[in-house]
Amino acid sequence: MQESDALSQTIIGAAMHVLNTLKPGLDEKLYENALVIALRKRGISCEQQKAYDVSYEGEHIGRLIPDLIVANEIIIDTKVVSAFNESHLAQILGYLNITRLKTGLLLNFKYSKLGIKRVSAFDT
Repeated sequence: MQESDALSQTIIGAAMHVLNTLKPGLDEKLYENALVIALRKRGISCEQQKAYDVSYEGEHIGRLIPDLIVANEIIIDTKVVSAFNESHLAQILGYLNITRLKTGLLLNFKYSKLGIKRVSAFDT
């Protein structure tokens, strides 16, 4: 198992614990905040709302702010949606492109079973 696979599994386990503890029906931000606590209690570093400058043809056009960056390796995007759709996938692929990270996880806390979509930068 690669290091990023093991890290993904730890993140998913932490997210399942968060969902089992808080139950479905809350706001995305609450799950995100709880996931930060769960990861840090597992000894995993994460940055919440880290800003990345975005340029186009050498000119600054704005900032990208993903939900979580875990261990400088994996982007986490927390959702509370009926189902993942193409815009969620496109968004995380855009995040991967800007940050130059290789792996993203979409985590859906809408239902009692955690929704998970692992996305690779190579999926483009």
